[in-house]
Amino acid sequence: MGTGTVMLVVLAVLGAGALVGVLVRAGRREAEAEKARLAEEARVQAVRSMEAVWAMDPLEFEEYVADLCRRDGCTGVRRVGASNDLGADVMGWLPDGRKLVVQCKRYAKHRTVGSPDLQKFNGTARSEHEADVPLFVASCKFTKQARAFAARHGLVLVDVDLLGFWNGGTALTALLDLDIGRSGTNRKLTPDS
Repeated sequence: MGTGTVMLVVLAVLGAGALVGVLVRAGRREAEAEKARLAEEARVQAVRSMEAVWAMDPLEFEEYVADLCRRDGCTGVRRVGASNDLGADVMGWLPDGRKLVVQCKRYAKHRTVGSPDLQKFNGTARSEHEADVPLFVASCKFTKQARAFAARHGLVLVDVDLLGFWNGGTALTALLDLDIGRSGTNRKLTPDS
């Protein structure tokens, strides 16, 4: 073996060693970034647990629902709830372009939302806000009468159970097609359940 060949072999070994070192460092950086991403995801999930939802004040709950809409590709989402909001707490457009109007009720888990709340929302969602999709989101259950009213009038209901699925990553568009007249339960949860 000539001196030139030995030099080429030495340079090749050094180059391969340097490349391995770079790849190992890159792999470590990727692993650290993934670990940080997973930790952040776990933190966000913990914040969005149902216990955290029940601890929110009504304005925080409205912003939380707006964030879920944004996460699922809704555009132009804004929280509009205030006194004299005519039943609209969040407004925006679904990914397919339909106008979404949302009424939010952050109640204790042992309460229920009755038909009168849905009647008020139904009276304004389409006529005042021109909703294509009127959505009522609650942190508790809906009464049997409320669910029947919603089914008759084409209101979309997201109760505490569906909110848990939505929070867990189920897309809003998947929830819109559920038959609220037959899904879920109207039984109240106990304060300690």
